[in-house]
Amino acid sequence: MRKHPFTRTIALIGVAGTAVALAGCQGAGSGADGGSATVTLRLWDEAAAEAYEQAIPSFEEANDGITIDVEVIPWADYWTSLRNDVASDSVSDIFWTNSSNFIDYVDAGALLDIGETLGSDASADWSATVVEQYTYDGTLWGVPQLTDPGIGVFYNKALLDEAGVSVEEVENLVWDPTGDDDTLRDVAAWLTKDSDGRGPSDPDFDPLTLTQFGYNAAYDFQAIWADYLASAGAVFQPADSDELAFDTPEGVAATEYLVDLINTDHVAPSAADTNDNGDFSRDQFLQGHLALFQTGAYNLANIRDGADFEWGIAPLPEGPEGRISLTNGIIAAASSQSEHPDAQKKVLEWLGSVEGASALGTTGAALPAVTAAQQSFFDYWQSEGVDVSPLIDVLDNGTISAPHGAKISEAFTAIAPVLKEVFLGRTPVDEGLTAAQAAGNDAIAGN
Repeated sequence: MRKHPFTRTIALIGVAGTAVALAGCQGAGSGADGGSATVTLRLWDEAAAEAYEQAIPSFEEANDGITIDVEVIPWADYWTSLRNDVASDSVSDIFWTNSSNFIDYVDAGALLDIGETLGSDASADWSATVVEQYTYDGTLWGVPQLTDPGIGVFYNKALLDEAGVSVEEVENLVWDPTGDDDTLRDVAAWLTKDSDGRGPSDPDFDPLTLTQFGYNAAYDFQAIWADYLASAGAVFQPADSDELAFDTPEGVAATEYLVDLINTDHVAPSAADTNDNGDFSRDQFLQGHLALFQTGAYNLANIRDGADFEWGIAPLPEGPEGRISLTNGIIAAASSQSEHPDAQKKVLEWLGSVEGASALGTTGAALPAVTAAQQSFFDYWQSEGVDVSPLIDVLDNGTISAPHGAKISEAFTAIAPVLKEVFLGRTPVDEGLTAAQAAGNDAIAGN
């Protein structure tokens, strides 16, 4: 199964390459290329790798003497491998990175300035949100490759039918921490069963033997927690500050609602199963044991390939402030250590072009960050009979930006143990958010 850059909390905490560890990697490229050259492109996503490989022959034909070698490093090993290879001057010529890690490599002198390399006008053709996300100290540090649509709710039509839940009900779900207008709890309960087929309303219901879950509440930053924070009127980080700011009444209400879905309402998998396994909910959905799976476009290919039942996509549940989704992008960063800078530049130009970026869209692997190539993604999924509009339309409501700052990986590492205890129900939500925010901000401050 493919791994996505920023899905799940683990995608954010990763393994940060620190400026100290990378301090010795400030070498530059070796000058003009001579003769043939092989440019290595490193990423963690197998679906994207396959998409690139389908398009590479046309590039190589047009650029005689240059070949592209795609290297796929599994997500679990990606950041450790990348940090070690950068520090030992053996990194790929071009590599994917996310916003939690790229600043470490910038500060270490490991990346090329894209405006200087490709020209200051190159970014005009790329998604403005991704360009902004990866601009640091006034400089863009990579070629935008993909930009996520928003988050939505994938549903198993057979399980809905069996429970007497209509698609329209799922498309209009509301979560309300006061309970006055809430519909999500009831619908999720109707879709939940224990080993004897009983639901939460049955007095003999046994939450320890769940065989079917209604919904996938979990400590999953991109797909769930961040969206609940935003839909409640809370923020993870203000746009103009690196400090964490989720410990507010709205943040507590959003988190309490999720924790209750797991530990009080028993309509979602236990945090013991999801805290350290970002694939658990996806696998339960594919196996027909999860009725409503809140996730993003990064799981489209997984679901298309793995689901043997009718499925569709509904909008996010509506919160007190509406439906607000996280969005995020990924860049192809260029190593300053490349031995083939001229060939490296040509590949960067191709990756930032409609031709190169369309490789991701025409296979449905991802929404390209080259704006003129994005229609290829929509056309592909339309041809597959999948309506992806709920993932796109939600962005019209406003978005919560991806986490940012030079110490954000350290902050996620600091908050994770606290929040895992919160989602397990072992730490009260208000106490946990206060402790997590303090730990995260201490990490950001370098304490």
